[in-house]
Amino acid sequence: MVASDRRRNAGLALVAVAALAAPLLAHAAEPMPHRVGQCVTTRIRAVTTRLEDGVTHQPEPGSGSAVKFTNGGYQVSYETIGAISRSRGGDRVRMCLVSIPQDCPAGDARGREYRTTNLRTGQSWRLPDAEHGCGGA
Repeated sequence: MVASDRRRNAGLALVAVAALAAPLLAHAAEPMPHRVGQCVTTRIRAVTTRLEDGVTHQPEPGSGSAVKFTNGGYQVSYETIGAISRSRGGDRVRMCLVSIPQDCPAGDARGREYRTTNLRTGQSWRLPDAEHGCGGA
């Protein structure tokens, strides 16, 4: 094979890799939904617990569930949610905004609820983005 053929084949391989990676990058970049009923596809960044040890920052078993997403989203529960425990970092999820609290103090956007479905496991959960709703502790 001559050098020009190798360069052409390498160029074709790069185009193929870019075409395959583009949908993955697009899903990771979708912002949080901002209207009730709006859904986005994103990925799980981390599955953890509601509380972490103050010294080692390790998850505190039995303190509930928490999940972080690549689009900056976060959901949390005082209870351990099995569907979250069975999820893994990197899993694609569909996240839909289902409610926005009303009459919140200025600048306090806590308490939005999202229904999230893990596209790998098919399991869903509905949780808020904070431990307390707007105006709470």
